[in-house]
Amino acid sequence: MGFARAVSEVLFEPSGGTFLPTGFARGPWSPDSLHGGPVAALLARALEGAPAAGPMHPARLTVELLRPVPLAPLSVRVEELRPGRKVQWLEATLSAGSDVVARARMLRIRAADVPVPAALEAGESRPFAAPGECEPHEAPWRGGGIVAFHSHATEHRAARGSWHEPGPISDWIRLRVAVVPGETPSPLQRVAAVADFGNGVSSVLPFGEYLFINPDLTIHLHRLPAGEWVCLDAVTMVSGGGTGLAESALWDERGRIGRSAQSLLVERR
Repeated sequence: MGFARAVSEVLFEPSGGTFLPTGFARGPWSPDSLHGGPVAALLARALEGAPAAGPMHPARLTVELLRPVPLAPLSVRVEELRPGRKVQWLEATLSAGSDVVARARMLRIRAADVPVPAALEAGESRPFAAPGECEPHEAPWRGGGIVAFHSHATEHRAARGSWHEPGPISDWIRLRVAVVPGETPSPLQRVAAVADFGNGVSSVLPFGEYLFINPDLTIHLHRLPAGEWVCLDAVTMVSGGGTGLAESALWDERGRIGRSAQSLLVERR
């Protein structure tokens, strides 16, 4: 299903100065809380809309998931932490009522035409198949048909590995719905929405026996993705101390675009 056919389906509905999550934003851990991807996309949307002295590149986005984000009206507030013509820091706060549930900081660097050698501009060559050459696959935990972000709002195609087998994976992901009505998701919103999947798709522990929840997500980008598809070349590492790390090399069909990382809280169910 192409994006144009799903444009009426959204992650959030604006309502009286707040954003009301839809079922498409629901996460896998609880039917009453959101997936980290929609939260990251909404915060990214707020931050990239902040004023700037000129063209800026979102070099780093760090999202802190302070508590479960409920399927309830959410408000977003943006603050400029440090103004600058070449380097700027911003912070966005997401609240449910009086409770702050998530926070994001963005580092923006001025965008300018700075020629570099052609070999550097080309970047790394992609070591796996393009999304059009890969078969679609579905999330192994679809929640009994309940509409959720991982199973209904995104499309997945594995170039290497599988959700149904533990270990590393190269997973092409496409956002199938809009973040808010009437807006085509920006490149930053697309990558923010899907980068949170690194933990789940490259899991190394059985979902039915363990919780492996990421309280944060950090994305570094040297350029924004071109097109709808973003690939997470993802791997997860865990220790017996109840912690772990998921990290993903981020790609589009042209080549590498950056990297994301997630700290993990690991425990038995």
